[in-house]
Amino acid sequence: SARVTPVRIGCSGWNYAHWREIVYPRGLPPRRWLEPLVASPKLGPVLWQLPESFRRDDARLAGALARLPPGRNCFEFRHESWFADEVYALLREHAVALVVGDHPLWPFQTLELTADWTFVRFHYGTRGRGGNYSRSELEEWRGRIEHWRDGGINVYAYFNNDWRGFAVRNALALRRGVER
Repeated sequence: SARVTPVRIGCSGWNYAHWREIVYPRGLPPRRWLEPLVASPKLGPVLWQLPESFRRDDARLAGALARLPPGRNCFEFRHESWFADEVYALLREHAVALVVGDHPLWPFQTLELTADWTFVRFHYGTRGRGGNYSRSELEEWRGRIEHWRDGGINVYAYFNNDWRGFAVRNALALRRGVER
């Protein structure tokens, strides 16, 4: 039988009070919430997120890449200057994924793949209400994810639009679409 490339879809974050008894066991105090995540065999990649004010610095990036902990690491750049071929080459050299960020404030974000896996971060839907992702947006992303998976790319997809519980609903809807 053909090998299926995995897709992992979930929510970003770990300390949302409304996740109590959904993600975290009943009665577990918040100060211990990270313990179930760190101990989980389902722990995903380490995300290195740089602020919007942090401009491109290839020498600094090269130094950081040389010191990364073992395992899967990915970088989320939020300043336009980072989206350049030289940066992609540095990431590829270290098998580090460039985060595919989805937010209307960052139209310069790219679908560039720099490793044999990718990390998609859903920040804010543009066609749903208040940051929620519309059905058509999720369908477009489903198509992209299936294309990557068909090409042997492992996909980690996380929703970060959690202010009204959108993340959980959007993750479940995308997951259902990808699993069809």
